[in-house]
Amino acid sequence: MDTKQYINKEVSVNAVYFSGRQNFKSFPKAITYNNQQVTFLESGMRYLLHKGKDIVQLFDMSDGHSNYRLQFNSQEFTWTLVRITPLPR
Repeated sequence: MDTKQYINKEVSVNAVYFSGRQNFKSFPKAITYNNQQVTFLESGMRYLLHKGKDIVQLFDMSDGHSNYRLQFNSQEFTWTLVRITPLPR
């Protein structure tokens, strides 16, 4: 059964953290979605996808209850919450 909830709405990223020893990479730490703050654990995955000349950055993050996929648009500096997937209990 597919429990993914596709959102595809712009969200605000309230905090970021940096990871990596030599070349620091930024990751979202907290977002505001539906007037609620979601804080992520500091363990996420970052994907770089080439879409023609553009690079799309996807982030898979977790708050311990659900997984969140976020997309960063580096041309417009906007964040989109792509989907939420509840973690199995």
